[in-house]
This record gives sequence, C-alpha cells and structure tokens, in this order.
Amino acid sequence: MIKGKDIVIIGIQPWDIQIGSNCKNIALEFAKDNRVLYINPPMDRITKIKQKGNERIQKRIRIAKRESADIEKIAPNLWNVYPKTTIESINWVSSHFIFKMLNKRNTRFFSNDIKSAIARLGFSNFILFNDSSMFLGLHLKEMLRPQVYVYYMRDYLVKVPYWQKHGERIEPEVVKKADVLTTNSDFFADFGLQYNPNSYMVGQGCDISHFSDYDNMIKVPDEFTTIPSPVIGYVGSLTTLRLDIALLEYIAIQKKNSSIVLVGPEDQDFKKSNLHKLPNVYFLGSKDPSQLPNYVKGFDVTMNPQITNNLTVGNYPRKIDEYLAMGKPVVATKTKAMLMFEDCVYLGDTKESYINLIEKALLENSDELIKKRIKVAQNHTWTNNVTAIYDAIKQATKNKIKWD
Repeated sequence: MIKGKDIVIIGIQPWDIQIGSNCKNIALEFAKDNRVLYINPPMDRITKIKQKGNERIQKRIRIAKRESADIEKIAPNLWNVYPKTTIESINWVSSHFIFKMLNKRNTRFFSNDIKSAIARLGFSNFILFNDSSMFLGLHLKEMLRPQVYVYYMRDYLVKVPYWQKHGERIEPEVVKKADVLTTNSDFFADFGLQYNPNSYMVGQGCDISHFSDYDNMIKVPDEFTTIPSPVIGYVGSLTTLRLDIALLEYIAIQKKNSSIVLVGPEDQDFKKSNLHKLPNVYFLGSKDPSQLPNYVKGFDVTMNPQITNNLTVGNYPRKIDEYLAMGKPVVATKTKAMLMFEDCVYLGDTKESYINLIEKALLENSDELIKKRIKVAQNHTWTNNVTAIYDAIKQATKNKIKWD
C-alpha cells in the first residue's frame, strides 16, 4: 500500500460525468489512505460556445468568471478542481508542429490552474496520475514536477478518430516520459513496453455490489414471461464500433429455438439491421443501470459479441465481471485482453465456435461453475486494482524513492 501521500489526478473525464468512470473509482480508492486532488479536464472554447446552454457548461462559465469556487470537497480526503482557464480547441489543426506548439500553450494554462489548487491545499511531493490525457499530459511532468508521474492506459484511444490525428505520435512520447505505465490489459502493457520498461498490467476494478444475488432478491423483469427459453443475452450499448451485427444475426438464425435478448441503446446501424426482422431477437431498449442485474438474471447465457478491431482488441469489458458476478455462463470474442478470463469464460474466434460454445455453456452449467464465476468477479475489486497500481509505482521507482 501507499499511504499518507498527496495524489493529483488528471484525465479525460470530469467528476460530474454521467456514466461510470474507472478514474473516479480509482480516485475514491486512493482517497482511503491519501489526499487526492481530482482535476477536471479544462473547458475548451468550442465546447463553451456550442454547449453554453448545458448546466454543466454554465457551471464552468461561472467558475471562469470567478462567480463560483473552483475547488469542491467530495470526501474527507478528496477534492475536485474545475480549471478556471478556457483552453483553445486545436484538434482540427493539421500541422503536427503547430498543434504541439498550441498544445504546449494550452498545457501551460492548465498547469497554472493545477498549481494554484495545489498551493491552496498544501499538496507537496505528489504523485501525478494521468488517466489517458495524452495531449495535456505531454508537458505536465516538466511543468508540475511531480515526485512520480504515472500514465494509465485503458483504451486504445489513438484508434478513435478524435485522438488518432495527433495521438498516434504523441501518446508514445507521454509513455516514454512517464515513470511508470499502468494498463488494464496485457495488450496495452505490451504496447507500452516498446517505449517504457516500467510497463505493468494492473488489471481492472469493478463494483459488483449491485450484481450480487446471495439472498435471491434480484427479480427477473416481467418482459421475460413472453420470451421463450433458453435466453442468450447482452446488456450494454448496441454500437457497431464494438459489436458484430453479422455474428448476432448468425447466432439468431442458427439458434432458432433460443431467444436473443439485447438490452441497451441502439446506434443507427443496429436500428436498420436485419436483427429487427428475426422473430427470436428481442430489443428491450435502454434501462436504468440499477435495473441491469434484473435483466442479466433473466439470461441463461450471457455474451459479449465484440467485433475485433483496433478499438476492441485490447479492451477490458467491465460487463464480463458483472455477468460473472451473477454466476452466469459467458461467451465472448477471443482477444489478447480476454485471455485473462479463459478459465471461466467461453472464448470464441469464429461464428461457428460461438454456436458450439453457447451450446456447451447451456449443457455444462452447474452450481460449482456458478460459484467459480462469482469468486473470479469478487477478486476484481477496485481495492485489488489500486493495490496493483501501488505495487507498480513502488517497483518502478524503488531505486529513487524509499516507500514506507
């Protein structure tokens, strides 16, 4: 463990984001034994103009005008900072040289807001933890001079159009500068080793408390009364960026006596797909996150039919732990990142193997396997994840820092 330290966190997600966030969970875990300053990404000019009617942006405008405080206390050891300075929107710039020059200017403004908050809270000899903010993170090590600079990589962002233009050149530079790279999959750890010998896979945390059903209090929704068994199900965003529509169609056609149940919002490709014409495919729409365990309980087999691409090849889907926490059989696409689950998840690499694995999952399910899956999920806690992060930091810096 690392205790009694000051930790400054920057990232690409603000504290007031409406969806789940690895970085927020990690911050809460850090704050159990350390003082933590969570820095929201600075507001950029285009967002300020285009979303000025949004209450979250209005709040940032008030803070920029010094009409509201820029530091909010979240918990006894945790503060959230709203940077006061608006940075320029520069991702449209084609020239990499000009982009880097403007990016350094943005970072200087950002670092000044961070320094101001650090000074007011009396932080010193701090650990800087950067959750994937590759652009603003490029120069922060020299501007803020942290005791340790940690870069955290959990998605292949450089393959996302917004980040790709400049990120494919910049992220390796950030990885090189970091004292330690922490990642949530072996795929990203191997990527990092090309640039930094202190590259560690620290796993992934997951809050599975809502998916624990020891007292059998989670109830299957009424919608399932008209859906024939066996049910093969998926919960999450239905997007062709990550999911394989052709695979889902193949499963539905080959498993005519099974029901394919999809729970989540659809992108346009899903809305227009032939899946809507198949009689054994059920789209149940978006649900409140608190209801998702109820839907998972109604599945006989759960699945994660990822399409294999640059976005998914290193991805650690949090839903796998949620499925396992309910004791459900899981069939998922085989990737390097998913190999950590190979002892408890059925991994398929072809459409034909998916059919075989679904049938196998239905046939061999047992109380013993259910208990095994639940135990695996219980090991993937945020406490264990952060302990692994601490171990990576200590290992990478053992020759220059004496940790208590």
